[in-house]
Amino acid sequence: MEHLKHAKEVINTIRKKTDRVILFYSAGKDSIVLLDMLAKEFNEVVCIFMYFVKDLEHINRFIEYSKKRYQNVTFEEVPHWTLTKIHKYGLFCQPRKNVRQLKFADTINAVKIRTGLQYAFIGEKKADNMTRNIKLRQYELEAISPTKNVYPLSKWKDADVLDYIKRNSLPQPIKYGNKRSNGVNFDVDVYVYLRKFYPDDLKKILTAYPLSEKLLIDYNEKHNTNGKAIKKKVQRK
Repeated sequence: MEHLKHAKEVINTIRKKTDRVILFYSAGKDSIVLLDMLAKEFNEVVCIFMYFVKDLEHINRFIEYSKKRYQNVTFEEVPHWTLTKIHKYGLFCQPRKNVRQLKFADTINAVKIRTGLQYAFIGEKKADNMTRNIKLRQYELEAISPTKNVYPLSKWKDADVLDYIKRNSLPQPIKYGNKRSNGVNFDVDVYVYLRKFYPDDLKKILTAYPLSEKLLIDYNEKHNTNGKAIKKKVQRK
């Protein structure tokens, strides 16, 4: 299993330099695997969860589970960097003119400065998309950037990640819909999933961003229209 061997080589390379690291944790499959691998090697893993809306029950379940399973893991929550764009331009909320738009790199740097830790682990893979493929191929071991961001799963595929989760009896990641999940965001699949399984979480999101309810309104209209069209077609036959 070359992908696993490579990941361990990357992690061991950083372990020789420090015993405390940062992990950007999303409760998705890649971060679930990385947390398990890092907790076994480092004295402390500081997990950073970037939230759209704080204190969602279905996310807290993963965080509380992780705290109990790994005694050397702590969690911090910070606003997701994309919220600056959402607030600046008024996507599903009132625009705020004085908001400085940030990038992921800004959040990473801020966390490094605040924690005093140099290395941040991130669950990106070359197989995710062409942009990440090109970026990761340029780094040391195709995984360690000059800015000390580390991507041990760079040579993994989604199937490898899911296989690791199964073999190590880790919690199954949330699957909001059929397409690749990017965690909680303004996506109709997320809203439909939460409406069915975690209505209180959906209520919190709609309280913070009431205009985003349009995603569900449009979904309902489309669903009903499709249903009627299919019914009429069957009746004509």
